[in-house]
Amino acid sequence: MRFLPVNPRALLVELDDLEQTLALFAALQRRPIDGVDEIVPAARTLLVHLQPGAPDVAAIAHELVQRDLSGAIERGGARIEIPVRYDGADLAELAALLGIGTAELIARHTGQDYTVAFCGFAPGFAYLSGGHPSLDVPRRATPRTRVPAGSVALAGTFAAVYPSETPGGWQLLGTTELKMWDLARDPPALLQPGMRVRFVDITTNSIAVHARSAGATGQKDSQTPATTPHAGPALQVRATGLQTLVQDAGRAGQAAQGVSAAGALDQGALRRANRLVGNAGTLPVLEALAGGLQLVSLGNTVVAVTGATGPLTLTRVDGRAWSVERNQAVALTDGDSLTLGQPVTGLRSYVAVRGGFDVAPVLGSASRDTLAKIGPPALAVGQQLPVGDARACGAVAAPELAPPPLPRAGDTITLDITLGPRTDWFTPEAVALLAAQRWQVTQQADRVGLRLHGEVALARAQTQELPSEGTATGAIQVPASGQPVLFLADHPLTGGYPVIGCVAPWHLDLAAQIPPGAWIRFAPLAPFAEIEGTSP
Repeated sequence: MRFLPVNPRALLVELDDLEQTLALFAALQRRPIDGVDEIVPAARTLLVHLQPGAPDVAAIAHELVQRDLSGAIERGGARIEIPVRYDGADLAELAALLGIGTAELIARHTGQDYTVAFCGFAPGFAYLSGGHPSLDVPRRATPRTRVPAGSVALAGTFAAVYPSETPGGWQLLGTTELKMWDLARDPPALLQPGMRVRFVDITTNSIAVHARSAGATGQKDSQTPATTPHAGPALQVRATGLQTLVQDAGRAGQAAQGVSAAGALDQGALRRANRLVGNAGTLPVLEALAGGLQLVSLGNTVVAVTGATGPLTLTRVDGRAWSVERNQAVALTDGDSLTLGQPVTGLRSYVAVRGGFDVAPVLGSASRDTLAKIGPPALAVGQQLPVGDARACGAVAAPELAPPPLPRAGDTITLDITLGPRTDWFTPEAVALLAAQRWQVTQQADRVGLRLHGEVALARAQTQELPSEGTATGAIQVPASGQPVLFLADHPLTGGYPVIGCVAPWHLDLAAQIPPGAWIRFAPLAPFAEIEGTSP
């Protein structure tokens, strides 16, 4: 085993092959290690997250190295046939790369069974191993910003079907109409580890699909806006701004289904907003991107706005309006409206209401995962947001210490990082450049991550394909273009581009508030070094 740093609370365990990886994962499921929070299996690695207060990564590495990998791995699941229309954007180019015709590529893809090895990247995204040995292909040099749902793809030695529309760098062969992920199904993922899968060309074969669910491609929203009146207090949406989502502390513990934690990007602002109105710190709030959100109080409510700085206007029913302060509780009477102006610093504002927003959880959380399309969709004009029972709330809190300063476009922000787990895949000059050069946040920035641009791209020392492996929030992933992507809360669980470093947990909230046009400097906490798996 090889132990690689990710951040102070996570490490990556590298093994020789998929068989060893699945064996260690099975051993950890049979006998968990105290202090381990969550494990993300991948092709040759396990990403191990630690609980708060757990032993450090070196102690966990020592425990892992003692594990016996000789235990049996369960295999032999059901067989699923996936009908494919081979019309993918990369089909002809990939065939030429392999030195064969498209008909032969299709024949090789459909000629053998695959096995579901593990799930990751996005809910319902299954990594399929096996298939024809010649189908070992590189990912695209730069990932696409949009891959349609139902896309059938190859990368490295794996095949997969994209369950929903997401960014992605796999080579696209065709499309299927089978739904890979459906929250109305139990379990939601069509493909489960251990199942056998056969791809079938719908233009040449007659198909009997042995699947538990079929239908249109894509992942529908798991929740629709409330349309029925609410008996108690509520906030009604008069204007949504650029994007406003319901968010809470996130849905931890769902990695086995390929589901990331999501949750509020600025967790500190989430907790501050809730505490200011007397709520528990993890209750659902509204996360508003930029300005323009306008809410009307139906009944008497108490709200607080944290996160970004900027104008906040309270308007009474009679039309009188004045500015109110952020980072303090604001009492609204029936008919009052609250409007968030454009941020002066920061990017995202958080609105809490006393009693919390009464939103049905999905897989244990009310947060919206924009990559997976899980949780309540973005707010719509006219939507009513019911307020929960405030009787169990504490006292409305006085303002805390001043919130941390936030950046604006053009500012330069320094983020602490841990080098690893794949720092050694880059040249020494690239590693030095990561810290020496400023990186500008481009307009391609959302809850999944920030695409960065530097004057000089990062050069790799190793150019072979990296088998897909788990990625942590804050990971700085570098595609073949050499221009990094900084992952935020809605990032894919696994990825196939090397991660040169990871933002320290204490700077993740700050990273979430950096607007496009600002600059980032990375400050490594220590030189890159493997973690020793022996006793200290």
